[in-house]
Amino acid sequence: MKRYISRITNWPTPFPFRNLNFFMVDKERNFGSKPTKEPINNEEGNQISDMLIDGFGRKHTYLRLSLTERCNLRCQYCMPAEGVDLTPSPKLLTHNEILRLANLFVTSGVDKIRLTGGEPTVRKDIHDICSDLSSLKGLKTLAITTNGITLAKKLPMLKQCGITNLNISLDTLVPSKFEFMTRRKGHHKVIESINAAIDVGYNPVKVNCVVMRGFNDDEICDFVNLTVDKPINVRFIEFMPFDGNVWNVKKLIPYSEMLDTVAKKFPTLKRLCDHPTETAKNFQIDGHVGTVSFVTSMTEHFCAGCNRLRLLADGNLKVCLFGPSEVSLRDPLRSGAGDEELREIIGTAVKRKKASHAGMFDIAKTANRPMIHIGG
Repeated sequence: MKRYISRITNWPTPFPFRNLNFFMVDKERNFGSKPTKEPINNEEGNQISDMLIDGFGRKHTYLRLSLTERCNLRCQYCMPAEGVDLTPSPKLLTHNEILRLANLFVTSGVDKIRLTGGEPTVRKDIHDICSDLSSLKGLKTLAITTNGITLAKKLPMLKQCGITNLNISLDTLVPSKFEFMTRRKGHHKVIESINAAIDVGYNPVKVNCVVMRGFNDDEICDFVNLTVDKPINVRFIEFMPFDGNVWNVKKLIPYSEMLDTVAKKFPTLKRLCDHPTETAKNFQIDGHVGTVSFVTSMTEHFCAGCNRLRLLADGNLKVCLFGPSEVSLRDPLRSGAGDEELREIIGTAVKRKKASHAGMFDIAKTANRPMIHIGG
């Protein structure tokens, strides 16, 4: 097992918060440069339909498209130990329905699609779907988020079929901890997929790491070491509540704490300039080829710049990851609805999108689907 890890690593083989202010990063702290946002550019090339603009003027040009609810892992933060009831196959979107809806979004102004799941690579027609989506006029980015278990052998064809960006989920560099978290073996396969992605030219290869107290918080700096000489963007994600994942605030490592951990070990850590719609706070360390990012959904939300919509595998549209509201596009589609009727349904849902999601404690109390149903 060591031979797989050594290729990408250089590392050797009571709740303390008095109040929620602990979760917030000191705004006066400076890591080389002040956190900045690029100016919003209204000339984005593609004309954006009013269907994609909500009541707060946010333009939703990014569609996260779940291809399946099935997965070859059983990650603890994604589903309960007993598993979840999956939607019967006849109620999932077909290949042609996916293309019909994707084309509707792209012709309305969406220029980025990310394929999610479940695990999108377990879908048998994944290559055909990618090839068809990548040919949509106006689509600039076709990305995929995957657990990496079967990715290495499928990656050359996926790249040929149009996948431009890649996120691989990996929450630990320790094989035994991986097996505990995912309830499956396969750590070496994920490592192989990360290396394969680098070898075929993806730059950066984004590695998503959900950080949880008492599980992998001791590996934060080991993950940062992945960026020393490889084009890897390590993305530390705050633990988020979904149905069945037994979320507990004591498991949450807030952004402020993760940032302190990295800054103490790597004092040349500097904040980069983030796009207005960026979900992560991005950093560079002097001398490192790769970068480090923090996705701070719980302690410092980024709702003001949200440009994302989610189309679930069963055809439901979800305008907010943490909101319980969904509207079916599958049902009217199968009932013969034309494009204009579908646009009206989508536009109405987008216009109802709230300014921001609820606080993390309210989110934890709100009924929502398991992450495997929603799509990563």
